[in-house]
This record gives sequence, C-alpha cells and structure tokens, in this order.
Amino acid sequence: MTAPLIVGNWKMNGLAADLGEAQAIAAGIIGARARIGLCPAATLISRMAEAVSAAGVAVGGQDCHAEVKGAFTGDVSAEMLQDAGASLVIVGHSERRAGHGETDADVAAKALAAVRAGLEPIICVGETLDQRQAGQALEIVTGQVRGSVPLALADAGFAVAYEPVWAIGTGLTPSLAEIEEVHAAIRAALRQIGGRAVAAPILYGGSVKPDNAREILHAAEVGGALVGGASLKAVDFLKIIAAAG
Repeated sequence: MTAPLIVGNWKMNGLAADLGEAQAIAAGIIGARARIGLCPAATLISRMAEAVSAAGVAVGGQDCHAEVKGAFTGDVSAEMLQDAGASLVIVGHSERRAGHGETDADVAAKALAAVRAGLEPIICVGETLDQRQAGQALEIVTGQVRGSVPLALADAGFAVAYEPVWAIGTGLTPSLAEIEEVHAAIRAALRQIGGRAVAAPILYGGSVKPDNAREILHAAEVGGALVGGASLKAVDFLKIIAAAG
C-alpha cells in the first residue's frame, strides 16, 4: 500500500526561531507510515532542509516561477528551490489563484517547471462556496485538474491536493461523503491522463486538524493531507501524522 503524503504549508509564517518546530517534527516521525513534507517560506528552505532532511522530512517551496531565470523581480524559479534543498513545491494554491490571478494554464506551466527541476509538484484544485452551493463543485474541480495537469506530467511524480476554498482556514470541512465524491472525480480525471498520473496521490486540504485527521485520512481515495495552520506546531502536526497510521 502506498504511503500517504502529509505536507505542512507554513504560508507566510516562520522565522529562524521557528526552526525548532520543524526539528521537533523530524524527531517525532520515527516509525511514521506517511511521507512527510514541510513547505516553509522561501527564506527558510535552505536552513530547514539542513535541519530535517536527515530525518526523512522533505522540504518544499510554496510556489515557483515557470521560467528558469530572468527579469522577474521577487520570483523564485523551481531550479532555485531545488538548489536551496527543496524536493517538493506547491503550485496553484487557491490563495495564489485568487490573490495573484493565476489561471490553470499558469499552474500547468509551473508544474512542468517543477518537474523540469527535479521537484515533485503538489497541484492544488478546489471550488468556492458559491460554486459548491450552485452544484458546480465536481465540474469546477475536474476542469481544474484537466487544465492544471498537462499531459506531459503523465509519467512524472506529482500529487493533486483538493482544497475546497471555503474550508481553508475557516474551521469548516466538507462531509466525508463530499470529500470522497470529489476525490473519486479527481481520480477519474487522472485516469484519463494515463501513465503514472493514474496513481498520483490525492491529498485533502482545508482545516485539517488533529481531531478530524483520522477520519479524513482513511476516507476513500484520500492519499494524504495538505495542512495549513496545524503544521506550524509540532504537537499538532505530529498528531495528524499519527492519524495516518
């Protein structure tokens, strides 16, 4: 059975003083069944990789530019992330899609850039509350999968993360039936792509916490979790990791 992938997205949080939390996570995962990743701010990637990689914790970026290099002030390329010690990168997070106007085509280009640099992209998809209430959740999410996962990724290692936009940071979560329905639709879309994409893990994200992690992580077609705020504290993140066992 494939080990689940559980990744912490620190978002715009964390200074050097917070590396102790990452080290506590690394110290607490001995015997864990899951693959573990942490995606800190770009300023911490190199130091975090040095601190936790020996324990088997993968470190990743939260975004990357599609180009290798160039006049893109403030951006970071996938090659730069890899050079800093990253092996993962999140692309297409709803906060990037909504706040920076990223399209499916933009996300697909970033996913290809990640693979080009030897990184494993985590491609995020998810519907808004209005879209869910209008009965469009499956249409929106599968459309994002088709638009954000290019055929060239069929034989590359990647993951898809389903994050209902309305559940991120709100404390709300879909029912298990709703999660399983969307994950099944994502799996069907990945089968249409073919190759290794058929078996790509589908992570759930959106207010994953210690008290709901076990039932979510054992739901059908849930291959892990993309965790926000609860990954900032080792005690909470380790409980989520343990729930996968």
